Amino acid sequence: MEKNMNHIFLVEDDLSFGAVLKSYLELNEYEVTWVDDGKLAIEKFRNGEYQICILDVMLPNVDGFTIGTEIRKIDKEIPMVFLTAKTLKEDILKGYNVGADDYITKPFDTEVLLCKIQAIIKRQFTQPEIAEVNFTIGSYQFDSKLRTIIREGVKQKLSPKESDLLKLLCQNKNELLARETALRKIWGEDGYFTARSMDVFITKLRKYLKDDPNIEIKNIHGSGFLLDVNVSDN
Repeated sequence: MEKNMNHIFLVEDDLSFGAVLKSYLELNEYEVTWVDDGKLAIEKFRNGEYQICILDVMLPNVDGFTIGTEIRKIDKEIPMVFLTAKTLKEDILKGYNVGADDYITKPFDTEVLLCKIQAIIKRQFTQPEIAEVNFTIGSYQFDSKLRTIIREGVKQKLSPKESDLLKLLCQNKNELLARETALRKIWGEDGYFTARSMDVFITKLRKYLKDDPNIEIKNIHGSGFLLDVNVSDN
């Protein structure tokens, strides 16, 4: 059964705001399943097919970060957007570490949220251009189509954004990948929160490639990143 590309899973405990947001999204031709209690969210998610999750962070019984973590165990690929009144950097980074695609602080313009949803879903359904999909990175084999890296028979599955980011690094191997270029190609915008998100994904890629000492993803301060491969991998 294919997912409905217009089906949104919304978790929001504010009944007035949740009702308004649900109605607004439905007016824009989205199907919305709305849950107003965190303890009911996971079971509801398991029983549905969704294209994107919008999760309030501050919820009764179970917070949005915990829900996001559990959703990631069920579906590693579904995009998640967190809604919160919290503006502390630690909270924002926590959201991205859970696997957020975006993080929106309240109050916000519903049109901005709609544009973000449209951009995320468009990326999910955009057909990639015919291009190189297999890369050798030191002792690793990377298949960007299957989103896997393999070393000595051990396979690591990547998330869509991890794969897209590693592919860009491979395409610019031993050369600078400008931060702005990566942000616009993968996240669709160059902003503070998306930049913090990309830093989290870079950290994950470093972890995946750590067993080969000849590989290093360098942070070029103020400019971007460089995939430094010190051995021939042709």
